[in-house]
Amino acid sequence: MKRVRLTIAYDGTNYCGWQIQPNGITIQEVLENCLEDLTGKKTPIMGASRTDTGVHALGNVAVFDTDMRMPGEKFSFALNQRLPEDIRIQKSEEVPLDFHPRYRESEKTYEYKILNRQFPIPTQRLYTHFTYVPLDIEKMREAGKYLVGEHDFKSFCGAGAQVKTTVRKIQEICISREDSLITIKIRGKGFLYNMVRIIAGSLMEIGQGMYPPEHMKEILEAKDRQAAGPTAPARGLTLVGIQYLEEKPIEAEGEKVTWA
Repeated sequence: MKRVRLTIAYDGTNYCGWQIQPNGITIQEVLENCLEDLTGKKTPIMGASRTDTGVHALGNVAVFDTDMRMPGEKFSFALNQRLPEDIRIQKSEEVPLDFHPRYRESEKTYEYKILNRQFPIPTQRLYTHFTYVPLDIEKMREAGKYLVGEHDFKSFCGAGAQVKTTVRKIQEICISREDSLITIKIRGKGFLYNMVRIIAGSLMEIGQGMYPPEHMKEILEAKDRQAAGPTAPARGLTLVGIQYLEEKPIEAEGEKVTWA
């Protein structure tokens, strides 16, 4: 038996998120069906990030166990022959049997893209959030500085999240503009449900001039979801990648480091 790690890119437009659910087709479901076709048996997979409906990824991570003799690095080729064009394995490799993609210390990088111009561009409609209201990225940058570091991000946590603590640490927020495309890049050790999209929605309100940059500090201190801006649409969000910082597992909150 061996454990194989996959680095996965996908266009989330046509999927109901990562995790298998009864309401529609998901990334995990498609991957498991392809693995079953390849291995001849049901092969469950565990993903590092359970992205929402419509969210994209360039580097999500998942693992599965198999007794196939195929080398770990060959699974990417075999799976890509079976997967639809909007899901592609970027890398496959054998990892230790105790490697768990969610319970290892890591940093995730997300990007939220905003198309800010008078009229939308049809070819970008699935991968950016469009707004014609001019955004002041200098104000957005100033507001973003209040979020860097370790804070209680309760104001930026979507309803329904089941976590022991809403304290998280953001390593970096970088906001850039190229022509009409604004990119909000956020890197951190962990994110709450809808956290990046709520941050994006709050930054856009400040960029529109609805609030001064200092309002971001007030949102943090309120520890109240109602104090923050709206949850930005899913289509603008991409999980760029996950960097594992060490090879020792970290303890999961209230869960065993097992899966099946």
